[in-house]
Amino acid sequence: MNKLLICTLLFVLPLTVCAQKKADKEIWEPLFNGKNLDGWDIKIRGRELNDNYLNTFRVEDGKMVVRYDQYTDFDRQYGHIFYKKEYSYYRLVVEYRFVGEQAPHGEGWAWRNSGAMVHGQTAASMGKDQDFPISIEVQFLGGDGSRKRTTCNLCTPGTNVVIDGKLVTSHCINSTSQTYHGDQWVRAEVLVLGDSLIQHFANGEKVLEYNKPQMGGGNVSGHQPGLFVDGKPLARGTISLQSESHPVEFRKVEILNLEGCTDPKASNYKSYFVHSDNSTCVYKGKRK
Repeated sequence: MNKLLICTLLFVLPLTVCAQKKADKEIWEPLFNGKNLDGWDIKIRGRELNDNYLNTFRVEDGKMVVRYDQYTDFDRQYGHIFYKKEYSYYRLVVEYRFVGEQAPHGEGWAWRNSGAMVHGQTAASMGKDQDFPISIEVQFLGGDGSRKRTTCNLCTPGTNVVIDGKLVTSHCINSTSQTYHGDQWVRAEVLVLGDSLIQHFANGEKVLEYNKPQMGGGNVSGHQPGLFVDGKPLARGTISLQSESHPVEFRKVEILNLEGCTDPKASNYKSYFVHSDNSTCVYKGKRK
């Protein structure tokens, strides 16, 4: 692991690691502006792109929320709201909570169930009747008040990963997180390093780690066959949030891009970048 990556992981490693050089201040970018859904695309199963059926995704009191108050039958109309830009190396933070009652005829497994999809396909490439994007899902689950139910789990619609050197084809893998009951806010964080490493964190605690995200397996339907290439590494993609029949609120969605100019001579160099894209370098006010 190089020094830049070590410095990036200060939230899990001792501060003394980077004592030799003061790290640049991290520049976090809010993906949700707290006012509207600008910058996002909506795709709901059975609906055309950006048909926000029955006002499923909306903004209330500065939060992005998923609501079903106008539904009489959820009817497996799974939805996702996609941020329009794609990323490869980054840290993502999503602060969420479950509220209220599940939509009519929502499936039992979807009770207090949502998630953030990373390395996903674009909203525009989704089939009209596709249920989930080909992606890596950081699954959010809420507790029922008594039983253990972990969050920040892994689910794999159209994908596989490697854990401890072995290809894992199970659809969902539980994390080691605590159970979060009721309507409390939970801070989910994901470290994504291209097609090499992904780590999940729940309220600051690392709860899951895996490698080599790639296309594979099933657990997705309605997609365009030409988009699926078994074994293809997933090195970048979209970020999306789910609608799976239980109301959920998101008060923060923000990203720290870890890919950019790694030339210290450039004005936009950042010491915490772990992957080079020197086409973005700026020298004396001019882009390289």
